[in-house]
Amino acid sequence: MRLPQARLDQVLDRFHQVEARMGAASDGQEIVRLSKEHAEMKPIADAVMALAKTRAEMADLEVMASDPEMAEMAADELQTLKETLPDMERDVALLLAPRDADENASAVLEVRAGTGGDEAALFAGDLFRMYSRYASTRGWKVELDSATEGDAGGYKEIIATVTGDGVFGRLKFESGVHRVQRVPTTEAGGRIHTSAATVAVLPEVEDVEIDIQDKDIRIDTFRASGSGGQHVNKTDSAVRITHFPSGIVVTSSEKSQHVNRDKAMKNLRVRLYDMQRQAKDDARSDSRKSQVGSGDRSERIRTYNFPQGRVTDHRIGLTLHSLPQILEGDIDPLLNALIAEDQAARLADLEAEFG
Repeated sequence: MRLPQARLDQVLDRFHQVEARMGAASDGQEIVRLSKEHAEMKPIADAVMALAKTRAEMADLEVMASDPEMAEMAADELQTLKETLPDMERDVALLLAPRDADENASAVLEVRAGTGGDEAALFAGDLFRMYSRYASTRGWKVELDSATEGDAGGYKEIIATVTGDGVFGRLKFESGVHRVQRVPTTEAGGRIHTSAATVAVLPEVEDVEIDIQDKDIRIDTFRASGSGGQHVNKTDSAVRITHFPSGIVVTSSEKSQHVNRDKAMKNLRVRLYDMQRQAKDDARSDSRKSQVGSGDRSERIRTYNFPQGRVTDHRIGLTLHSLPQILEGDIDPLLNALIAEDQAARLADLEAEFG
């Protein structure tokens, strides 16, 4: 892709303007805003400058190639640069392509049992364990917000906050319906059953203002259920918040009512922010059709087939015969393929924009 020089110049001009303004600014809020913009722009500016340097070197080498004494050496160096140029241009194009503003955010992960009764709850537990193990390999922190256990194990619903750099950017394509095909432990006849669980990944953005009016919510306290013994709350410490305008209901069931209230309010803000994201996506429905996963959480995205030991992602037609490793948290092969597909779609949109 041949990127327009005017667009590259525009990037560098803005970057230098921000740097100059940072050196002169005295207002604290402006310094914070400029510092954030500078940090976001620096990788793009560095890539654009490296590309410009390579192009300039190629122009010099082409001149040298016309000199008989320098021709052979110049030709070798020129060939090397020509081989690296497409990758450099692609890297710059990806940095210029529209990006998800929440790419680097932490996330709230929700896994719910779907059709399939006890087997669906067990599968929801398997999925949550898979994501927890993956988070551990990347140094992310998983903090449980609430959980409702299944009668035979697993979870009817489990919600956790996954904190770390780039969590949402890597996990956002996991939202949707995950289907499992296997023989349940309770199946005496050895028949394969199909069950499902839904996954939702919502960005947790700290600096987004979500206006929640007291008149729009109701806060209830109740006694959380548990597995018995010391796990059963003896006081009404669990908190449920109902947001009337949206119909969203959030709960938190830790031992401290104060902690539960804070967690429930945080989760309410996350869900209201996610509603705003969805509304923006709907407004850009034409572009969403070219993306990997529209964010529609009713979409069946993946099948885990135990008899054949395979996992198939239906959005990109990818099948991997490594089910045990994937369930142990080795999901990078899936995520990398989804991210690559998304990058290709964004590059295609950018190429269409440039003509």
